[in-house]
Amino acid sequence: MSGLFSTRRWFALGVLTILVNAFTACDKSPTQPSSNPGPSADVTVTIQGNRGNQSYSPNPVTVRVGQTLAWRNADSAAHTATQDTAGFNTGNIASGATSSPIAMNTAGTFPYHCTIHPGMTGTVTVQ
Repeated sequence: MSGLFSTRRWFALGVLTILVNAFTACDKSPTQPSSNPGPSADVTVTIQGNRGNQSYSPNPVTVRVGQTLAWRNADSAAHTATQDTAGFNTGNIASGATSSPIAMNTAGTFPYHCTIHPGMTGTVTVQ
């Protein structure tokens, strides 16, 4: 009889361990999205949604030569920030994620857009 009790007790302990691990895993939330592996940027633009020239905030954004710029997606859909003339490109930024920082090393005005939603436009001014 003691062998049966011991087996049931070990089984119950195993089930309890699985449940505790499942509940604690659900409770953990990362402090940063996994698509933001690197250091933080000097300046961050927030993607607000598919709203034409109001999609990115601030817009226009101004940075100094040598500063880094990243985009944080506060919308529920994926977006990009892609320079109109073959310059920077964040790639797809998932909802809640932040792009890797991009160094702005050349002075000028650089229009950009979302390749997924071409009506979304913004401008980076580098001084």
